[in-house]
Amino acid sequence: MLGIAVVSAILAVVLLVVPLYSVLVARGWATAAADAAALAAADVAVGIAPGVPCSTAASVAKINRAVVTECQADGVMVTVRVSIPVLGFPVSATATAGPPAMAP
Repeated sequence: MLGIAVVSAILAVVLLVVPLYSVLVARGWATAAADAAALAAADVAVGIAPGVPCSTAASVAKINRAVVTECQADGVMVTVRVSIPVLGFPVSATATAGPPAMAP
C-alpha cells in the first residue's frame, strides 16, 4: 500500500509540473519571437530593410511559430505582441525596438 501511495504522489507531482514547465518554455519562445519580430520591424521602419514593418514582424513571428496579435509602428519605434498556443491557452509576449535614444 505504501508503494502505491508513493507512486501516486510522484505521479501527481509530475502531472502538475509538466504543464507548468511547458508554459514556462513557451514563454521563453514567445519572448524570443517578439524580440526578433520587433527588431526586424524596426529595421524596416528605419529603412535598413525594405518592406512594411508589421508585415515583416508577422513573417518573422511565423518563422518562430508565433502569431502577431498586435503591432504598432510609431515612426521608427515598433511594438509587437506575439502569441503562442500551449495546451489550448495563448502565451504572449511584447517587445519594442527602434534606434537608441539620443543623449541630450
